[in-house]
Amino acid sequence: MAALLNKSAPVLAGSFLGSSLDIFCRKSFLIGMGLLGLPLMPAVVPGALEAAPVAAELSRQSFVAEAVVQTGPAVVTLETQRTVSFGNRGGLPPGLLKDPFFQRFFGLPGTVSPRSRIERGQGSGVIFAADGLVLTNAHVVEKSDQLMVGLPDGRRVPARLVGKDSLTDLAVVRLEGSGPWPTAPLGDSDQLQVGDWAIAVGNPFGLENTVTLGIISNLNRNVSQLGISGKRLDLIQTDAAINPGNSGGPLLNANGEVVGINTLVRSGPGAGLGFAIPINRARTIAKQLVESGRASHPMVGIGLSPVPSTSPGSALSPGAVIRSVVPKGPAARGGLKVDDVILVVGGRSISGPADVVTAIDRHGVGQPLLLEVMRGGQRMEISVTPVDMTTMQAH
Repeated sequence: MAALLNKSAPVLAGSFLGSSLDIFCRKSFLIGMGLLGLPLMPAVVPGALEAAPVAAELSRQSFVAEAVVQTGPAVVTLETQRTVSFGNRGGLPPGLLKDPFFQRFFGLPGTVSPRSRIERGQGSGVIFAADGLVLTNAHVVEKSDQLMVGLPDGRRVPARLVGKDSLTDLAVVRLEGSGPWPTAPLGDSDQLQVGDWAIAVGNPFGLENTVTLGIISNLNRNVSQLGISGKRLDLIQTDAAINPGNSGGPLLNANGEVVGINTLVRSGPGAGLGFAIPINRARTIAKQLVESGRASHPMVGIGLSPVPSTSPGSALSPGAVIRSVVPKGPAARGGLKVDDVILVVGGRSISGPADVVTAIDRHGVGQPLLLEVMRGGQRMEISVTPVDMTTMQAH
């Protein structure tokens, strides 16, 4: 090839009007240059591709797997059992059913006794303290006679109820035994943002340690927006799948920290929406349940509604309108009146009635709380001291 290149070079430098041999040489040179421009391909040996060494080992473990390794051992199954008694025939008084004349007249057997059956249920929970304290939902352990807790390592241990709070749907159960018990790290739900990763862990349909992944869809979702009354909850909304049996299990962040306790799932139209109690609220309630067996819920004695929009079709104005005031309650003693518009509670601006309830809950009982209200176009400050809900109900 080198000889060919040297021989044909002068021809290329001169005129293109050469002999047939010159034309052949020129074509051979061009073809040779094209071959030189192509990459060299080694011969393919069978099995060479399989035997090629891997330059870098790719990590196959996701952040979800790491999070579950950290918290999964502390996610437990709660097995509940309770005895349910059937009512007597037709709801008649037991004494009447025992009357021999009544029995003969209606052809009833001589001995009529109430019947009963055993109901079993199942839910999830998470061990949050080394001494065997488990956080779960109140509805999981409601009216239970016996509690048995199953751990992922195969242990099954009896447990007893420490306390429950139906208003927030939270309960604390204590494992009976010496342990040791795995514990889950608790995160900070106040640091959550919409769009953060959300990992739900639980035992849906009895399938232990089932993991689902989603995101935080919304924050501070009041249960009243879901058509639920009689609860005081601002929930985390997630699209991570939460199914029956997930109740009481943890909602984790990307670091494997517990940021919520799974409590609700929407079924039917719009299914796929799950809700969890923020762990900061759950931590406060759990502490009260452990210390006193009950939770405290501050109230000031007012009924609220959103501020009407200034014009039809426009957005609601920020704040909350007082529609009713309980006589002799904290709000009445502090000077709040019907039609006052609450704008600020404890230094925080209010967007609606739910914000007022949340601010009062976080403030607690027995300490003065400063409110900024609008009355007749004039802005003023009023101090009220929340009391426990049981005190209000007593009046």
